[in-house]
Amino acid sequence: MKSLSYLNKYLWKYKWRLLLGFLFITLSNWFKVEMPNYFGNITDELTQWENENNKNLVLFALKAGGYFLFLSFLSGFFLFMTRQTIIVVSRLIEYDLKNEIYQHYQKLSYSFYRKNNTGDLINRISEDVTKVRMYLGPGIMYSINLSVLSVLVIKNMIEVSPRLTAFVLIPLPIMSFLIYKVSGAINRISNEVQIEQSRLSTLAQETFTGIRVIKAYRKTELFKKLFSKSAKTYKDKHMKLVLVNALFMPTIFILIGISTLLSIYLGGILYYDEQITLGGIIKFIFYVNMLTWPFASIGFVTAIIQRAAASQQRINEFLKEQPEIIPNKGKDFSFQKEIRFNHVSYQYPSGIQALKNISFPIKKGETLGIIGKTGSGKSTITHLLLRLIDPDSGEILIDHEDLKNINLNTYRRKIGVVPQDTFLFSDTIRNNVLFGSETEKSEEEVIQVLKDAHIYHNIMQFEDKLDTLLGERGVNLSGGQKQRLSIARALIRNPEILILDDCLSAVDTETEEIILNNLRKRNITTVIVSHRVSSIRYASQIITLENGEIIEMGTHQELLKNNQHYAELYWKQLKKIK
Repeated sequence: MKSLSYLNKYLWKYKWRLLLGFLFITLSNWFKVEMPNYFGNITDELTQWENENNKNLVLFALKAGGYFLFLSFLSGFFLFMTRQTIIVVSRLIEYDLKNEIYQHYQKLSYSFYRKNNTGDLINRISEDVTKVRMYLGPGIMYSINLSVLSVLVIKNMIEVSPRLTAFVLIPLPIMSFLIYKVSGAINRISNEVQIEQSRLSTLAQETFTGIRVIKAYRKTELFKKLFSKSAKTYKDKHMKLVLVNALFMPTIFILIGISTLLSIYLGGILYYDEQITLGGIIKFIFYVNMLTWPFASIGFVTAIIQRAAASQQRINEFLKEQPEIIPNKGKDFSFQKEIRFNHVSYQYPSGIQALKNISFPIKKGETLGIIGKTGSGKSTITHLLLRLIDPDSGEILIDHEDLKNINLNTYRRKIGVVPQDTFLFSDTIRNNVLFGSETEKSEEEVIQVLKDAHIYHNIMQFEDKLDTLLGERGVNLSGGQKQRLSIARALIRNPEILILDDCLSAVDTETEEIILNNLRKRNITTVIVSHRVSSIRYASQIITLENGEIIEMGTHQELLKNNQHYAELYWKQLKKIK
């Protein structure tokens, strides 16, 4: 229950609805308990009526039946009101909790997503929250119902016969002991089930995301076997939970049945000794059966609580995660002169040293080109520049102000970025472009950025043009079209700084030349990361990286004159083009 204490703030938020629910449960059960009490009294009255012929039996039966139906209606009405309060509260808290988790996910740093699987993240916000809602709804409702009904029923039983009450309730402590012993097993197995479900979700998500690669390499059978194996493990663990519940519930009903038999047998003895009336025995039979579901629900509620506790513990693990970088802290962004990397080093948690003591400036209005082999640290520079990560040592200065002291919200609002792994939404082309803007944009502005990205002519060939609906991740576009559409999305926000992380790799050199010329006309401070010299040769300054270190720096012409690594790369690529 410790992990579930996190939900107390939500229970307090909706305390008045819950109090109303408690009132409705009490009223529903009061009228429910009044029904066997009234029926028992009628029975006693009928046994005395046998010798009184002056009474009208039909009128008496109609009156008794009408009152019984009235009590049933009131009990049912307040039960309906109970569900309209407590169950609705559980849905409201589910809504709040999902929003809290989703917003917390968005606050967490880039490094968090490098460590956790997407399938596991999705499972915690869906399946885990659903199990928590069961505790907040049926779990709380049945627990309150058990408490209120038990008090009312046992009170009435004692009023009829304290001695018979003591005998009839003997099986209940045994039931409590069984619940105590089984709850630990339920908790352990529930946690294992949730972990395995996360693995299953992750495998399914990876399969659907990489389906083209899987089909291309003819690995469908392999992934089918992997999924079947994971699904079987999930099924086996879930069946352990089913087995525990399957044995648990019949045991409870047997104990309740024993209580019913005791009521009839011992009640008969007491009736023979004239210590209880026939109506009293009937009341006891009703009362015992009335306790059947509440006490049987102990097992159900226990399972709900244990599963919810296991799920909430998993949720709490992520909610306790704190972002390494706080976005809305610091001064507003202002860029007048230059951005400077000053002796910056960075090592990934895996132990890979991505950058080693690098220093270079990015002048306002100029273009910086970054080139190097795969794994040389190019993308790490863009991550640092976007402040997705912070350097282990050194500093990144903007007009002599440390980037750590600048409000990230205002900073990123002025940045347009086209990542190496282009991502498009399952939406129209127009909306994918407008996603990059935080203000209203006219149709003319959308068309202009598409022209600057040299993709407008391709879009006009589509039947629905700008309203063409893209498949998942833009699956119905070519690689080059996706890259150019991503460039248009970055340009629509009129950024002060534009970061292009190897986003021209899928376009031909002629298209690349057109796009770069259009970008130069915009006079934006630009950082271009590329493997190709053709992408960066017009940059104001070029740095060459190798093993996380800057081995050359200068303009295109200066680096060619140096006749070292950059010049060697240039002539190799030039020969390939020829």
